[in-house]
Amino acid sequence: MAGFGLPNFGQLTEAFRKAQQIQQDAQKLQEELDAMELEGKSADGHVSVWLSGNQMPLRVQVAPELLSGSSEAAEAAILEALQNAYELSTSTMRGRMEELTGGLDLNLPGLGG
Repeated sequence: MAGFGLPNFGQLTEAFRKAQQIQQDAQKLQEELDAMELEGKSADGHVSVWLSGNQMPLRVQVAPELLSGSSEAAEAAILEALQNAYELSTSTMRGRMEELTGGLDLNLPGLGG
């Protein structure tokens, strides 16, 4: 009795191999993102904020002349630098995740693949 509608064992083995590789690559990607230092700056260049590729705040640098001015200007520059760093960090993460999963096609018969 052959068949029973089961997928070919070679296909299953290949699918599991792909899944294991993706899991290993995802772990490596997490480590790479953690090690990244992505800088966001305010438009005037007085504030820099560094985040990891996983949006972990790492450090902030504020020009002394900004601190001696109005608190509103300092707050706006800090927020702008933080937003720029966050946007860079999230776009970097998204791009790297798309690279990782771009070729994902397990194509398992009977599972809608």
